[in-house]
Amino acid sequence: MSDEEFMGEALALAKLAAEAGEVPVGAVLVREGAIVGRGYNRPLLAKDPTAHAEVMALRDAAKRIGNYRLDECALYVTLEPCAMCAGAIMHARVSRVVYGAADPKSGACGSVVDLFAENRLNHHATVTGGVLAGEAARLLQEFFGARRKAVRHA
Repeated sequence: MSDEEFMGEALALAKLAAEAGEVPVGAVLVREGAIVGRGYNRPLLAKDPTAHAEVMALRDAAKRIGNYRLDECALYVTLEPCAMCAGAIMHARVSRVVYGAADPKSGACGSVVDLFAENRLNHHATVTGGVLAGEAARLLQEFFGARRKAVRHA
């Protein structure tokens, strides 16, 4: 499968998050061409501030693989990871991060900071941004637009 096809899988998970009332972010972890972990945002449902899509996909993959080290894996996520998620990705030793939309408010792959380029840190994944960015951004814009509209009419 291509980067776009894996990102399509992550987008499908982001839509599940939106349906559940969560910010629509989805992620899949891929090893040797197969999806080994899936996750979507669920901090509200789980009452867990760490329940971001990336963390959920890492947890799912670690459980399936039987190891928290996820080297030789690629993480596909619909929104640029935040600093918390970037740290988890580094500790899991993920080799590659592919994201859709940039996050100008908390992105840790170059939008605000670039933790993966920080030489003082001991693990560096390669990062590719902008894969299906338009579709990922549209999901987020629609979600937050609907929220703003609901607040104005409440």
